[in-house]
Amino acid sequence: MSSEGLQGYLDRMHEAASDVSKFIEGMEKDAFLKDVIMQRAIGMSLLMVGEVATRIIEVYPEFVEEHSELQWRQIRGMRNRIAHGYFDIDLGLVWDTAKKAIPDLLDKLYLIRHWQAEGE
Repeated sequence: MSSEGLQGYLDRMHEAASDVSKFIEGMEKDAFLKDVIMQRAIGMSLLMVGEVATRIIEVYPEFVEEHSELQWRQIRGMRNRIAHGYFDIDLGLVWDTAKKAIPDLLDKLYLIRHWQAEGE
């Protein structure tokens, strides 16, 4: 990931989270559990969300502290589980994250990104 400003990181995080939402739209859990391509697409997108969160944690700790409504450590933790779990990834947890946590993350990112854009 190239060096970029905070707004760029937030945009990338939003894009990857939006991809997750698009991928699972209309999908049921049983179909997800049978579709290895979808599992990998969603897993990679969640990994990307977590990688950006990790960068923001490292480069902009004051921003992370100001926006504790985002669960930064949990996002990074999911990234680590996916990146290092390989064949032991809990697909039920991936599904729950995609269905429950990602919509909440998108709502919060929308508000933060627009707040950031107004401040520039």
